[in-house]
Amino acid sequence: MRVHTAVVPAAGMGTRFLPATKAVPKELLPIIDTPALQLIIDEAVGAGVDHMVIVTSRSKPAIEAYFEPAPGVVAKLRSSGREQLADRLEAIGRDVRVSFAYQDEALGLGHAVGCARDAVGDEPFAVLLPDELMGSSELLDQMARLCESSGGSVVGLKEVPHEDVGAYGVIDPTGPVDAAGVVGVRTMVEKPAPDDAPSDLIIIGRYVLTPDVFDEIDRVEPGAGGEIQLTDALKAQAARSPFHGVVRDVLRHDTGTPLGWLTAVVERALEDPSLGPALRPWLRDLVR
Repeated sequence: MRVHTAVVPAAGMGTRFLPATKAVPKELLPIIDTPALQLIIDEAVGAGVDHMVIVTSRSKPAIEAYFEPAPGVVAKLRSSGREQLADRLEAIGRDVRVSFAYQDEALGLGHAVGCARDAVGDEPFAVLLPDELMGSSELLDQMARLCESSGGSVVGLKEVPHEDVGAYGVIDPTGPVDAAGVVGVRTMVEKPAPDDAPSDLIIIGRYVLTPDVFDEIDRVEPGAGGEIQLTDALKAQAARSPFHGVVRDVLRHDTGTPLGWLTAVVERALEDPSLGPALRPWLRDLVR
């Protein structure tokens, strides 16, 4: 079955960006002039997704407000001849159906994904962590196609220096990575000591999961702080059904910290044909 639905866990408080996130959800912080959440949606749509499920909190009404039509603003833009910007505003949420689910307690990524169960239904679905921005839809599209062909869940992977694996979830591969970047996954280890790590392949914030993961989430025993870890549910899946990872050389920004967010903004601005030519020499002069 084709992957039509994507879940975006967006209920977190964004404490690393306080005080800005006291009023503005981290997911709506702009990457130049586009909210990070919109870039996530664009990536999903590019991979064939037509239904987004945003897992949010009732304390973050701005996320839902972002998808509300703004006919007054659009009309004002059109009256002043700013047709292209008016078209952009009208397109928000138009090319994809958007549903909301609520996670009002911070009980972990597994719990957040579980909150989307009713909205997802009984079909494979993607999970996109909004802190991670990809340069294209290629990785997610390949993962979705692999889920369709294998009938099992798929995780996005990245190879990191061996000394860095202790900060991530790491896969235990069943064999080498093939020419397409695909590798079988035996199990996963959360934040292992480098000497104990089964590989240098870490799980990044892209998943395509079969719907039985919801039952596995229900069976996960809460860990520290009462959190339900998605990795525990994925390990249960990998123990009894096909499970793969995909390593692909795609541009990736981790915007979960102020430095990561700033890096993403600068790099994307440098690539922008309307901003890059002026920004590049200014940066050179600044850092001399």
